[in-house]
Amino acid sequence: MGPLDLLWHLAGFLAPAFAVALLVSLTARVLLAPTGRSWKAAMAIDFLAGTAALLAALWLFGRDGTMIGYAALVLACASSQWLLGRSWR
Repeated sequence: MGPLDLLWHLAGFLAPAFAVALLVSLTARVLLAPTGRSWKAAMAIDFLAGTAALLAALWLFGRDGTMIGYAALVLACASSQWLLGRSWR
């Protein structure tokens, strides 16, 4: 596998985490009260949480693209946004 192939595989692996983080952070700005952080900072935190969930699912199941992995991605992004918004108060 060449470096360009590795880049495309990595981009394909991280694309769902980026898309979900972007949608969650922008939707939270519209539906919830502002948290004091910029949407870019919230997106970066959601992206890191989603990437961690995808990596954990890849490690646990041995392959990418499982529905449980994508469910963990959505749960991780939603949970991090919930924590950022301090919604437990």
